[in-house]
Amino acid sequence: MTTTPVIRQPCPPGACDCGRDPLLETPGADVRILFLTRAEEKRLIERLENLQSLSDLERLQRRMHEQLGIRVDIAPGFNEVRTMRGIAIAINELPGLCRKTRASIPAAIRRGLEKNPEVAYELLNANDLLRDA
Repeated sequence: MTTTPVIRQPCPPGACDCGRDPLLETPGADVRILFLTRAEEKRLIERLENLQSLSDLERLQRRMHEQLGIRVDIAPGFNEVRTMRGIAIAINELPGLCRKTRASIPAAIRRGLEKNPEVAYELLNANDLLRDA
């Protein structure tokens, strides 16, 4: 008995610019992002909010890229980093990635860094911002 994988339900018309339908119609397109259902998205957001270490964050970044095709870049911003807002979190454009998901992933990472500031310090130290401190 074969089961078809569950894919994300379409957004209401006019509410999103994800391009889900054209992605499904394109033969040979990478549709991994559509396997991120709303329930799975909630689990991902919860996991990002409960970061334990920089290696944990890097592992989640790798898994998001491998399983869903989402590439998340995290680095200190161009100016001083006084708050978590100073850390730049960018998600590359990806057909099929919902607008809300594109906004909720960086917000969840920032909340995780605020909960556990040691992870933010590790991130800054990995980019040589605290080398003289």
